[in-house]
Amino acid sequence: MHIRPYQPSDQSAVNALHRAVWWPERSHAGWDWLDANPARADIDAPSGWVVEGKDGRPAAFLGNLVQRFWYGEARHHGVTGFSIIVPPAARGRSRQLIQTFLRQPNVFASYTFNANAKSAPLYARHGMVPWPPRTHGLKLSWVVDPAACLHGRLLRAAVRRAPTLTDPYRERFLNRRLTATAESPLPRGVTVLTDLDDASDYGVFWQRLKADGRLLADRSPAILRWRLADPDRTLTPVMLAYRRGGEITGYAMAILAKANPIEPAFLEILDLVALQDEPHAIPALMRALLIQARDRGAAKLRLQTLDEEMLRRLGDHADRARHEGGWGHCHALFAADGPPRETWSPTPFDGDYGVCQRPVPVGPTMDDRNAASISRIEMDSRPVA
Repeated sequence: MHIRPYQPSDQSAVNALHRAVWWPERSHAGWDWLDANPARADIDAPSGWVVEGKDGRPAAFLGNLVQRFWYGEARHHGVTGFSIIVPPAARGRSRQLIQTFLRQPNVFASYTFNANAKSAPLYARHGMVPWPPRTHGLKLSWVVDPAACLHGRLLRAAVRRAPTLTDPYRERFLNRRLTATAESPLPRGVTVLTDLDDASDYGVFWQRLKADGRLLADRSPAILRWRLADPDRTLTPVMLAYRRGGEITGYAMAILAKANPIEPAFLEILDLVALQDEPHAIPALMRALLIQARDRGAAKLRLQTLDEEMLRRLGDHADRARHEGGWGHCHALFAADGPPRETWSPTPFDGDYGVCQRPVPVGPTMDDRNAASISRIEMDSRPVA
């Protein structure tokens, strides 16, 4: 067995690897979309690597999501690994896959912000360090439907103890609000973000954000347009802007996700950011996201990557949040000549959450496809509600 870069011709075999561990599969169009990542083309990086079996087909897989970063006008690139799948037949190859990922050139950092409790202790062996230093093990959540959370917890416990007593493949907790289009009330200053043209108000906000003196993942209108073009998404993400004096000074993006058929849907915050001199945007956007979670039928709102600065800016919302995680899900390996890491304030946007979350099923075709490719319940190490 040897390791080689992923090729588009590997799509069916890589989907089979996902199916074997009950992880969400991508359509062929979805894999093509990932392959067309503009940041990947900048440095000619592969979309991932496969361990080639004796028959020439992929026997293991590790995805490679490249992102542009800006530190002032200096452009850098970071990479996050996703969907590391090493079946028993390829046992022992995970180390080589991870080392191949970590040794790729032209990046200031190689990282994961989505390690589970079982894999988290392994990353230190590869020279990766917990990052951010004080919040690498912290996830925040806000319960908006306690009954659904409790029901989901009881159902998951029942499936683990007696999997034959219920059907773990049948979708539960689907409700009409998940696909409703009714408009929710928004706090003062918050508006729905719809215009992502380069010359839009959001484009002006991005230029101001980029000049703020921080190391930031590229959130330019062009990159957001590419993100929103994911052909496998089933629902339109929540996109919100906070305005002061008519100008955008903060924005948030969130998606409805459903980890497996017997969990309720969560509203996952993918991005939450504001200008350095804007004290009101983050709290106002959080109020709006909590309203969106309630009105869209989510059981809770969740923020899975943050640093100490975000904790401070969340204010009272941080005090009211449930603390999840605890095993150190964020790790990074930094290049010696990269930009100053202490200026990096990551959000889930910097990680793989935007490409790895299981979308809420919509319609019978999507139900059938997702029921065949769920996250493995008995191996799911994420915290329960």
